[in-house]
Amino acid sequence: MEKLSNFKLNPAFLLSKLSINLGLTDFNAVLNYIHQLPYGRNTERSDFTLVLKENKGTCSTKHAFLKQLGIENKQEHIKLYLGVYKMNNLNTSGIASVLKHYKLDYIPEAHTYLKVNNQIIDVTRTRSSKNTFQNSLLFEEQILPSNIGDYKLNMHQNFIKNWIKTEAINYTFNDLWAIRELCIARLSA
Repeated sequence: MEKLSNFKLNPAFLLSKLSINLGLTDFNAVLNYIHQLPYGRNTERSDFTLVLKENKGTCSTKHAFLKQLGIENKQEHIKLYLGVYKMNNLNTSGIASVLKHYKLDYIPEAHTYLKVNNQIIDVTRTRSSKNTFQNSLLFEEQILPSNIGDYKLNMHQNFIKNWIKTEAINYTFNDLWAIRELCIARLSA
């Protein structure tokens, strides 16, 4: 990961203390550490503190952890975003066979990421290319770490339901959600 405006962690706060206990004393060290952790769902989808305990995380838990770390340390320039993008075989490797099998060009996928000084920071992507998710964003909004659970899920599901209607997709919501889950399982493998 590239270096951001760095700051020392204040051990008086929970996430900072958890990080310091691992020898991570500044934001860039935590950012790089979380970046190298594997992608995987945590046992509780909205508990971003589990990233360090379970040594894995999703886009939601990893980025919410980093945003909360910024909040603890009064770094308000670190912003958390929720976007919906056209998840396809160009911007999300490993899902091509699923989309091809179901004859879909893409599925709208909710993705959580950071913005620092208007620059997107994504610790769940291992490489960047011209085919990144931000080039196919359909929607984005700034959120709080507390919004990564039910709020994100409901927004994503409602987006897909509307997409089915507006694009006249020949699948039910339940079918599309199951196809999406197959794609996510491929990402976690």
